[in-house]
Amino acid sequence: MSFTLNLDYQYTAPIEKVWSALTDPTKLAKWVMENDFKPVVGHRFQFRQKPTEYWDGIVEGEVLIVDEPSKLSYTWGTGQEKHTVTWTVQDLGDGKVNLHLEQTGISNEQALNGAKYGWGAMLGQLVKLFE
Repeated sequence: MSFTLNLDYQYTAPIEKVWSALTDPTKLAKWVMENDFKPVVGHRFQFRQKPTEYWDGIVEGEVLIVDEPSKLSYTWGTGQEKHTVTWTVQDLGDGKVNLHLEQTGISNEQALNGAKYGWGAMLGQLVKLFE
């Protein structure tokens, strides 16, 4: 059995700014982790942070879909966990954007809760890029 995480966040920002926050490695480093991301299908990349006693600090990924400015998908792998992360960006009008995250392939409830907590914290940081 695998779990899927779905989160929606609304931001007051132009859709291009939200897209840039998802695809620009300098901006990603401010709200996710240091990285060598490129929005190019097939590009392999890493998100990196300081290792802990429980984790080496590396998330391996490969870009699967780039449909600017509305959809971005990549693999997200750490340890035995291999997931797919898909971002869908929707312009709601009046300068508002809905950012939908779907993370599939989560192996257990503990990993699901960890992903929900982690993305919640990171998406809270994302808003600072739009102020």
